[in-house]
Amino acid sequence: MFLDKLLGWFSVDMGIDLGTCNTLVCVRGEGIVLNEPSVVAVKRGTNKVLNNGNAVGWSAKEMLGKTPGSITAIRPLKDGVISDFEITEAMLGYFIRKVNGRSRILGPRVVIAVPSGITAVEKRAVLDSAERAGARRVYLVEEPMAAGIGAGLPIVEPTASMIVDIGGGTTEVAIMSLADIATCESVRVAGDDMDEAIISYMKKTYNLTIGEQTAERIKIEIGSAAPVGEPQTMDVRGRDNISGLPRKMVVTSEEICEALLEPVGAIVEAVTRTLERAEPELAADLIDNGICLVGGGALLRGIDIVFSNSTGLDVRIAEEPTTCVARGTSIYLENLEEWKGTMESDLDEF
Repeated sequence: MFLDKLLGWFSVDMGIDLGTCNTLVCVRGEGIVLNEPSVVAVKRGTNKVLNNGNAVGWSAKEMLGKTPGSITAIRPLKDGVISDFEITEAMLGYFIRKVNGRSRILGPRVVIAVPSGITAVEKRAVLDSAERAGARRVYLVEEPMAAGIGAGLPIVEPTASMIVDIGGGTTEVAIMSLADIATCESVRVAGDDMDEAIISYMKKTYNLTIGEQTAERIKIEIGSAAPVGEPQTMDVRGRDNISGLPRKMVVTSEEICEALLEPVGAIVEAVTRTLERAEPELAADLIDNGICLVGGGALLRGIDIVFSNSTGLDVRIAEEPTTCVARGTSIYLENLEEWKGTMESDLDEF
């Protein structure tokens, strides 16, 4: 450990929230230093990244749904896990170089948050991708643990802390105590499914096909999990399924709330199942401690009201919910010796 700290003078150690939609990097003493979409643009039929390997992140996301036949914009992670190993390696390498700097002598130590429900093979894929991308040493930590640390929950104390992390590809629901996870559930229903539900609703109701980025804008601007405040409207542009021509129309927040009923309901069911499996004493603690929401999905209007009505518990949204996991990985890296019973020990089998 002393040697690792000494070597740290020659590199920038970092915590990474490797998300389906966005990748965030946090550095000790500097906070979040990178927040870019998990998107890579490549030549079609190859894994060659455009622009000398720099068509990653924001520059690649702008190409989603707009690329000519010779270019493909790829999201190399699906449901929180790697779906394209080589592209993920290229993306991680770009982000690590961007933060660590090309002039550094050594690669950094990296802590990466991964979904609690991934398999040993999927863990190995993340580990190998980071090492091949230039990391000197890689540690994995479960997303609920990282989120709890980043949100400032008392997870090391003998009391229950409950976290619901609604990301892009997965939702992590966990009850933690004494620096470990007592019970958890990882469901592959999250922000992407909300976007798909909006796309499906527009197609079925209005015969209008819209793209992923338009659906995401609708969700952010007027989306809600429950009726909140005055109804809102938004102009939506897409392709008419009957005429095949571009068309613009107006949708309301009530319609989008209806469209989101299924994915939000699936997340509520996961929360309920996790509570049902909790030990009685931990469940009793949650009457006072409540539930903490993190992740981009926590910003959906009214979602705290839905969870509170379904569970009868107090629900709060963490401060800066989208960065909690990344900040938690950085804190974890600073205190490696203190954190026990994490996924690092699971890697001994490899």
